[in-house]
Amino acid sequence: MPNLAKRKLGRTGLDVTVLGFGAMELRGNAGGRGRAIEPEQAGKLLNTVLDSGINFIDTSIDYGESEETIGKYISNRRNEYFLASKCGCPLDPPGAAWNPAGHVFTRENITKGVEQSLKRLNTDHLDLIQIHASPSKETLEHDHTVQTLQDLKKAGKIRFIGSSSVLPNIHDHIKMGVFDEFQIPYSALQREHEAAIAEAAKAGAGVVIRGGVAKGVPGEGRGAEDVWKLWDKAKLNDLLNGMTQMEFILRFTISNPDMATTIVGTMNPEHLKHNVEAASKGPLPAAVYAEAKRRLTAAGATA
Repeated sequence: MPNLAKRKLGRTGLDVTVLGFGAMELRGNAGGRGRAIEPEQAGKLLNTVLDSGINFIDTSIDYGESEETIGKYISNRRNEYFLASKCGCPLDPPGAAWNPAGHVFTRENITKGVEQSLKRLNTDHLDLIQIHASPSKETLEHDHTVQTLQDLKKAGKIRFIGSSSVLPNIHDHIKMGVFDEFQIPYSALQREHEAAIAEAAKAGAGVVIRGGVAKGVPGEGRGAEDVWKLWDKAKLNDLLNGMTQMEFILRFTISNPDMATTIVGTMNPEHLKHNVEAASKGPLPAAVYAEAKRRLTAAGATA
């Protein structure tokens, strides 16, 4: 079985595998955005995730059936993985159509959300809770959001506090100095947050990357063609040297020294196997990584 390296998730001290599992694909038809899945299929995949050595699973109230599915099929293996979810999400029903404006960061909504998540996930604590939808610092202060999360931490319901943040608010979030972790979008083809990733790591926070494979090659995954046009513009095929595009882009993400883990979601066991094998090979060779960044910058993908 491939051996996944582990890295410290910042000041949390958690040793997480460089490849994590993003459980959004388990949402079912939630909000009209997901795909129907058979429960047994989801259960088998989750156990395969753990059997492969992955020890970090990320989910959310926003992901429909995801939390309940995790609780049903692998809560009996709870000591084998770190569990992250999100808060501030609409609660009724879980997985309602995505609408950042519909997220509420009050004490009542966050407390109810965490309680519901614990019940669905069949656990007595979350290793990490992340504020969803990147609200402004002013909103967080007005709603006393951080204090609510700190109270939940004191109650033993969560261990660490994080935020799923994006530009421009992520800079304010980092400066607040209260978040143990940040979940940040990033890939070779979407480098806008590269400086923010470095900023978060320098501040001592752990960095979880989402979108680390740019959602997959169009036609094979769910990647957007306009994003992947940059691949051809940068002539990255010249650097593959036997690698697939997916292996290359995943290992590019892992090559970033400031990230701890990148969460990749799939319902395809073969895709999961290939992702684990690719991640187990570690970062790209230094010269290849440097050349890829040079080409991407020349093609317009700047940090």
